[in-house]
Amino acid sequence: MQRLTTALLASTLVAGGLASMANASAETEYSYGGYIKVDAMISRTDSGSLPSGSIGRDFYIPGLTPVGDGASNTYTDFHARETRFFFRAVQTLENGEQITGYIELDSLGTPGGDKRITNSYSPRVRHAFIQYRNWMVGQYWSNFQDVTIIPEAPDFVGAPDGIVFNRQPQVRYTMANGWSFSVEAPETTITPNMGGTGRVTTGDTAMPDLTARYQTKVNNVHYSVAALVRRLEYRQDGVSDTVNGYGINLSTKIDIGEHDIRAGFVHGEGIGRYVGLNSVNDAVVDDILNLDTLGYTGFTLAYRHVWSEKYRTNFIITRGMFDDKREYTGINANDHTQRIAANLMYQVNEKLVVGAEISRANRELLSGDDGNLDRLQFSVMYSF
Repeated sequence: MQRLTTALLASTLVAGGLASMANASAETEYSYGGYIKVDAMISRTDSGSLPSGSIGRDFYIPGLTPVGDGASNTYTDFHARETRFFFRAVQTLENGEQITGYIELDSLGTPGGDKRITNSYSPRVRHAFIQYRNWMVGQYWSNFQDVTIIPEAPDFVGAPDGIVFNRQPQVRYTMANGWSFSVEAPETTITPNMGGTGRVTTGDTAMPDLTARYQTKVNNVHYSVAALVRRLEYRQDGVSDTVNGYGINLSTKIDIGEHDIRAGFVHGEGIGRYVGLNSVNDAVVDDILNLDTLGYTGFTLAYRHVWSEKYRTNFIITRGMFDDKREYTGINANDHTQRIAANLMYQVNEKLVVGAEISRANRELLSGDDGNLDRLQFSVMYSF
């Protein structure tokens, strides 16, 4: 991470013809940083193909593993879309308090590019928030999530099947004793009646999602307990109903010298868009056009072993399991998804890391049809 004082930034802006932007307070500190990451993947699916341009070719998406009786296929992909940049401004006010603004961008998951000639992709906003006193307002990780247990991996998420993974706009209040509370942007994803893995994103929800989380660290053990309460709404296509959703997320990271264990358990009804990268929806439309919540239970376990200053290994298993509501979803809805992975990370120097990972992912439907995704992934990441 690089830092610029206001005086240096002002001279830089003047040299660039942007002197009008240099009227910031002398007590403002700017910093920037990020990383450049290049990924190469060889993937094999045994029950169909991931089409060219699918986001599942850029990183692992549990709900996209092909299933059924399709032919197997093998393909190689290269990309640098995870490359990331952030900019932070911290200003000290006249009363001595500080206010912080932060924005972070990458190009992962955005449309507009192709692999034919230029491989150009649009940037996206990952985080954009303001911090003042105990308040944070803007887009950031959901307060229902614990980022501490995300394992180190060449894959973007590493263990998406069994963890909470969600970024969205919110208003959060964090207390010094480890408690935090948030009001977050609502959205409802619906499976149509007998719609299998079909999805309707309603945009109808009126009440914000509400979360509470407590986290602390005792000696070498970090742990977090989070709760989520939400309202699911659908008022289209002849349906006009509202139902409650809830979830609980338990997670821990245990440091064992230089090594660590990361574990998480999450369970709930109507929390689909928070877990498994939305491998299950929040609710399904029943036979009388009312909503019935879809349940989810997930776990993840990762062990990180540090062999030396240069080498370390991560072993990962993660699984998401979904309630059987086949009377409403049909038998083509997901029953479970799972990923097992092992990687070797080589620390070339303090700024450069090379990684290699082998993994097998599995998705099974309520019908019993399933499919595997085997992937060998290499990555090179330079942090600045």
